Amino acid sequence: MDTPTSITAHGPEDILSFIPHSLGYWPTSSLVAVTLHNKGIGATLRLDLPAPHLLRDPTPLVRAVCGYLRADGEADETLVVIFSGTGERPAAAAHDLLLVTLQTALTAAGMPIRDAWYVGTKYWRDAYCSNLECCPLPGRPVQEILDSRLNAEMVFRGSTFGPEPVGVPVGLEPADKPYALAVRRARSQWSRKLERRQGCEAQFSYVLSYWALVLAQPAGLPWRQDVERDAFLLATLRMPVLRDAVLVLSAAGQTFATESAARFRPFTLGRHPSPVLPECGQLLEAAAAPPPEAWVSGKDDGAVPGYGEVLMGLWPAVPTWSRMDALDRVAAHLSSVGGKVVSAPLTVRGWIAWSRGRGSMAAAFFGQALWAEPQYRLAELLLEMDRRGTICGWAARREAAWQHVVDGTV
Repeated sequence: MDTPTSITAHGPEDILSFIPHSLGYWPTSSLVAVTLHNKGIGATLRLDLPAPHLLRDPTPLVRAVCGYLRADGEADETLVVIFSGTGERPAAAAHDLLLVTLQTALTAAGMPIRDAWYVGTKYWRDAYCSNLECCPLPGRPVQEILDSRLNAEMVFRGSTFGPEPVGVPVGLEPADKPYALAVRRARSQWSRKLERRQGCEAQFSYVLSYWALVLAQPAGLPWRQDVERDAFLLATLRMPVLRDAVLVLSAAGQTFATESAARFRPFTLGRHPSPVLPECGQLLEAAAAPPPEAWVSGKDDGAVPGYGEVLMGLWPAVPTWSRMDALDRVAAHLSSVGGKVVSAPLTVRGWIAWSRGRGSMAAAFFGQALWAEPQYRLAELLLEMDRRGTICGWAARREAAWQHVVDGTV
């Protein structure tokens, strides 16, 4: 998790500019709620806005918002922003009932709405202000948000945001097609080798040790092309048992991933072929030996949860975000080889995005995975969970959440 950063908002433009930095993108057709703790910023929640005819009864959406925000036990007020249309009053009027219903529910929950705004593609306006002198029609230009002091400060600190991701199959084919073809061919060979070693505890340990070393590489280190390494990593992600173990390793550490696998998925007895790894110099030597504790330990060692608790963000209390970030970078590189095989690394990226609390971005990755390989089971399951509005346990708790901006003062 990033070190908490203190920021100060001087007006609504600053508050509104904080939201895309928190989400990582500029939302559209969204309801965003930000909890406050004695004027300090807490959790940020984004939900898709239902179709207008469904908002005739906003109760289901309001119930979902309140349910999520109650996870922030310290919240005493809420900021609400509706991103929709152009931001002009006629378009915003359809959401007035939603705001009234939400205000009633959040007040009853002890976190009343302090301020609310409508933000569109062109204009933004205070949802509660009808004074044309301070809130003239059609609204204030969105450029005021982009020109705000806080936005400039966040950009100076290195924070950026882009447009809201959509589930289109972009970026699946790399520029270097000969390299991608070589990786896909080598991946098939590695998959056959690993399939012959299914149930082999030694091979399982070798794979996790290798991944732990890959994820321990410095963030700024260039990712150089290596056909055998990338093919091996892809092959491991194509095997559900190994893929799930890599996800768990990234969040909870290799020790837990190995011990939990032995506890819940017993290895088969009998003779197995000798374990195999790609020839990658120091990585090969280190992976064949017991890995250093600094690379394998997660937080809360000694507990007895399973893989499911980790994948839902229920354990450990705080995941190792730096290692999950490293897995995201590796999965991004592996996704560039194209073809059916990228469904696995794209799903990995979707799970990490969901763990970060970025549901729209997660849905985009799951959609890309299913475009590459229709009916890829894990992507289907996670996409359905995301569509239902399920929030990762880590994202729901301020002290565990991954954010570019963690704390602020309004």
